[in-house]
Amino acid sequence: MKWKTVLVVIAALLVGFGLLVRMATRLPEPPAHQLFINGTVLTMDADNRVVEALAVRGDRIEAVGSTEQVMALAQEDSEVVDLRGRTLLPGFIDAHGHFPGSGMKVISADLNSPPIGKLTTMGDVLAALREQAAKTPAGKWVSGFGYDDTLLAERRHPTRAELDAISTEQPVVAMHISGHMLVANSAALAAVGISADTPDPEGGVIGREPGSGELNGLLEETARLGILVKMQDMSLIDTYRLMRFAANEYAARGVTTAQSGGVSKKLATGLSLFSKLGIIPQRLVLFPFETEFGDSLLNGDYDPADYESDRVVMGAVKLVADGSIQGYTGYLSEPYYTPYHGDARYRGYPSIPREKLFAQVAALHKAGYQIAIHGNGDESIEDILDAFESAQREHPVADPRMILIHAQMARQDQVARMKNLGVTPSFFSAHTWYWGDRHRDIFLGPERAAVISPAKWAQDYQLRFSSHLDTPVTPMLPLQAVWSQVFRISYGGDVLGPEQRIGVMDALRAVTIDAAWQVFQEGDRGSLEPGKYADLVVLSGNPLLNPLEMRELSVEQTVIGGATVYRRP
Repeated sequence: MKWKTVLVVIAALLVGFGLLVRMATRLPEPPAHQLFINGTVLTMDADNRVVEALAVRGDRIEAVGSTEQVMALAQEDSEVVDLRGRTLLPGFIDAHGHFPGSGMKVISADLNSPPIGKLTTMGDVLAALREQAAKTPAGKWVSGFGYDDTLLAERRHPTRAELDAISTEQPVVAMHISGHMLVANSAALAAVGISADTPDPEGGVIGREPGSGELNGLLEETARLGILVKMQDMSLIDTYRLMRFAANEYAARGVTTAQSGGVSKKLATGLSLFSKLGIIPQRLVLFPFETEFGDSLLNGDYDPADYESDRVVMGAVKLVADGSIQGYTGYLSEPYYTPYHGDARYRGYPSIPREKLFAQVAALHKAGYQIAIHGNGDESIEDILDAFESAQREHPVADPRMILIHAQMARQDQVARMKNLGVTPSFFSAHTWYWGDRHRDIFLGPERAAVISPAKWAQDYQLRFSSHLDTPVTPMLPLQAVWSQVFRISYGGDVLGPEQRIGVMDALRAVTIDAAWQVFQEGDRGSLEPGKYADLVVLSGNPLLNPLEMRELSVEQTVIGGATVYRRP
């Protein structure tokens, strides 16, 4: 009886919390009728029309055209917004990211180096973790995200011993900028049962001291998954803070559709709930992780409707076939430019063995799912294309839109295969800015680095693609993704592969209508056309006029379903 009473009280508290949150975060209602006039309206329709004005009725676009045409629709209750020459375009669509990961800033130490953060030495990293530990309650996990061993003066990862010096009682974790590895202290390793006797898991590596087998704390790829699961066990308040921060940040960047590219059942449930409560105004596209949903995807237990709503869509099933080039875990056909640990033959490794990848892709494809597969290295991409070609041969689908996430090292022959197979790449084009110099000098060498994220090859083969930022790996700055595809300038100031540059309008389409098309959402978003959602962003200037300066443009207003969710102060 006592336990039943406790459960009733807990349930009442949760319901009360939900009602209070909903009252505090209720989404704004759109005006009945809005007219945006005297602007530069980039419609992103099939003809890339540029017009002056747009009319919105409720949550949908009513008309586009000249200011005179749109003003002819004015009624007594119409709200008129004079753009005064500013640029209006479809809200940015996050083609691949990990929403609400950028909200980790409120519960985790920022360990980034320039150009993202400020830390340049191992001492800086450890100091940030110590500061985080000092404000973390006893027994809770201490974490930091974003350290980059190749940007620190010492050119190495933290060690288990260094994190033990911060705390031997609390689990302490430093996550690598790639998101594909982390370093854990002894308490964190013990919490997930990893010891010196633990063998490497399939598709992962447990770091050890040379010659002794003693754990050094580094966990690569699948070896890190147990730690990540533990770290996701957050309080309701921390979850709210994290999601609220991410939602506000995305709104301020003009993002109207966010993606969580690999969710567990727990995260999918949480995102659906927080969306319904109005805490997340963005539309969400969620990719269920095959490793998390498992057999339920094939035995009939998985029902997307359990998570979906008018603003939440369960999209492609996500697989991870390899790792990160800058983490030396991307799977290449030729060795890394600078030998990893002195091994001149090292090419990285697959996260999923080739035979297993074939079986998983075949089963999911037969079951009718759209599939999204992370593949960075060209050898991994080859495995992915082979697996999908085999699945298509057995169970042909006319328009599969299998998404090849990152496709960073795709060769020209592989781009041609993608077109023939109905595969669509989502390029992490901002790599040219954030890691371009190091891809050239450390990881890949000049020739291979010049053709990373080969958008021009994709255009040459009339292959539709999107562009993404993989946030929180890099900040949610959609115009950075556009700028990088147009200029391919590295942080060091060099142009990395000028032959792979594309035009501004094409790069804008990769973060609007083509990103919507990639996830089968082009019917209601991604372009400014009558009948589609009024998901809009107003920029301070026109990225077509002075493209080199487009990153300096500010988001003046973000509108989702006709309602303003952000206005520049």
